[in-house]
Amino acid sequence: MGPYALLGLAIASEVIATSALKASYGMTRLAPAALVVVGYAAAFYLLAQCLKTLPVGSVYAIWSGLGVVGVALIGAILFGEPLGPVKLAGIALIIAGVALLKSVI
Repeated sequence: MGPYALLGLAIASEVIATSALKASYGMTRLAPAALVVVGYAAAFYLLAQCLKTLPVGSVYAIWSGLGVVGVALIGAILFGEPLGPVKLAGIALIIAGVALLKSVI
């Protein structure tokens, strides 16, 4: 599997783990808490595999930026968190920032 596919899986694992963190209610619900641990372990393992061949600056910019966007969207969809124009503008700026960093790194 290519490094960018691994990075995509790392981002998905981190978004799932962070969403489960919200659902775990302070790590007091067993199933979501277990998903947090497994999801973050998978995310960091996959991230480490990406870093064997890709530059850390690019990987971290993509991983953190798209993770933030993913969690914001999941928060709106699953948890009913507001997604107004300011938040949407912030998401657009994060995506633009990731694209800009990727183009120069």
